[in-house]
Amino acid sequence: MVLLLGLISFLFAFASGRNAKRNVGTPKINFLGENNLFITSDNVSKLLIQNYGSVSNIAKETLDLNVLENALKSNAMIKNAEVYLSVNGTLNADVEQKTPIARVNTTASYYIDADGQYMPLSSNFSARVPLVTGYVEKNNLKSVYKVAQKVINDDFLKTHVFEIHQDQNRKLYLKLRQCSFMVKLGDVSFIDKKVNNLKAFYKKSSKEKTLNQYSVVNLQFENQVICTKI
Repeated sequence: MVLLLGLISFLFAFASGRNAKRNVGTPKINFLGENNLFITSDNVSKLLIQNYGSVSNIAKETLDLNVLENALKSNAMIKNAEVYLSVNGTLNADVEQKTPIARVNTTASYYIDADGQYMPLSSNFSARVPLVTGYVEKNNLKSVYKVAQKVINDDFLKTHVFEIHQDQNRKLYLKLRQCSFMVKLGDVSFIDKKVNNLKAFYKKSSKEKTLNQYSVVNLQFENQVICTKI
């Protein structure tokens, strides 16, 4: 029994030693969630190489997976990443990309992601999301983000809104497809009530065929819809 245990321990140590010295294989990149590739497999592989040299020619025992994970997470296109080794020595990277919900189009151009954070544009893919225009600061996206989040999660707004505008006084407006008027939200307070008022106004005006008779539809007062005629 002692000899058998000794033999098993020796074989385990020998196999572990050889496995640790085995070189890592070519990285395998797996994208989670949506298939919109704002960042490609080649981009991810380059990030790995930049931070650890040629990972496919390095021994498993010398590879620090935390360094590689942090390198991927530091990329502004990536929301989360997990890097791990399979038994055969393949380096795997599970990558979750950020999801844009609006595109800022002012003096600078970038996306606002689903968490309200900055996300750069991609040369690989362009998302079809509402534009954000006017006076927008990259470090102060809270109000614009709240409106963009409402638009992306509401079927009516998602269908009709193509632009969110913020003026110098931080007042917010919406522009609707096939409508000549601006929708004035004011601030983001009571936004659910304001959107419900807009839906009621749109339904009534569509039925009466009067949508194109207005230049401004003012919703900034909670219980009123004030329309300015052309």
